[in-house]
Amino acid sequence: MAGSYFGTDGIRGRANRFPMTAEVAMRVGMAAGLSFQRGNHRHRVVLGKDTRLSGYMIENAMVSGLCAAGMDVFLLGPIPTPAVAMLVRSLRADIGVMISASHNPYYDNGIKLFGP
Repeated sequence: MAGSYFGTDGIRGRANRFPMTAEVAMRVGMAAGLSFQRGNHRHRVVLGKDTRLSGYMIENAMVSGLCAAGMDVFLLGPIPTPAVAMLVRSLRADIGVMISASHNPYYDNGIKLFGP
């Protein structure tokens, strides 16, 4: 998995096709979890998604990677993207993840990361 897959607003693509596969989502989760750990406290992640069916597959893969990196993950369920950004700050999370392809077709999906 060499190269850069992040565009201007995260990773997007057709669900279940590279780079939007469960394997890539798990690796992104693990890398993000390791990268965003700060301080000597419980590391928290808030994770939301839109209502696309592929979001459940990507969510499970991201949670696997984040937990493997030692993060505590709070699943928000279907939620608007701006709410995830707000909850990162209000819950003092280390990172926020939104699974959504925004205005793209239903068969696409994406991963957006938010810092504190």
